[in-house]
Amino acid sequence: MKRILLLEDDTLLGETIVQLLENESYSVDWAQDGEYAAGLSYDNSYDLYIFDVNVPFLDGFELLEALRDARDVTPALFISARVDLESISQGFKTGAFDYIKKPFFPEELLIRVDARIGVSQQMITVGDITYDAAAKEVRRGGEVLQLGSVQMILFDLFMSRHNTVIDKTELLECLEHPSSTALRVAINKLRQTTGLNIKNIRGVGYMLETG
Repeated sequence: MKRILLLEDDTLLGETIVQLLENESYSVDWAQDGEYAAGLSYDNSYDLYIFDVNVPFLDGFELLEALRDARDVTPALFISARVDLESISQGFKTGAFDYIKKPFFPEELLIRVDARIGVSQQMITVGDITYDAAAKEVRRGGEVLQLGSVQMILFDLFMSRHNTVIDKTELLECLEHPSSTALRVAINKLRQTTGLNIKNIRGVGYMLETG
């Protein structure tokens, strides 16, 4: 059973999300403030984080930033009433893969969750690389590969969206010190480690080609 940490201080919305996800056989721990969510994240292992931003004590951005600093690469998405471009940009820069603007249909959230950690998304095979997205385990020819935190974030992104061009801006947000040079170095290192066919789409971004 996939386990999700939900950070949401709105009681009605939180109850709705918990019920929706549990009806789809996800296990959900629900926190209504950032400090409590932080404690849960340190004590437990999760497959996905769903964080509101404006919550008591420690906001969602601060919490995810702290987790990323601690080398936690668990996929995360934000749900927030903060819909200005600066907030959305900050959400992605902090390390989230998605940002859902409130109000939203709960079913929309379920679609995003299923797409990210649903059963069909857990085992991804490209060439001689097999990726268990739930366990964050990477194997090449049956041998486990050890990837650094930045490499793991990039790897997860490419594997989950193979044969899709990923914008350079989004990839830069995966880096601790973003720059075009740092991105090229990180991707070249990932290519060497995994043997993946990651192509530079000039002027746009990069794509993991599997065909």
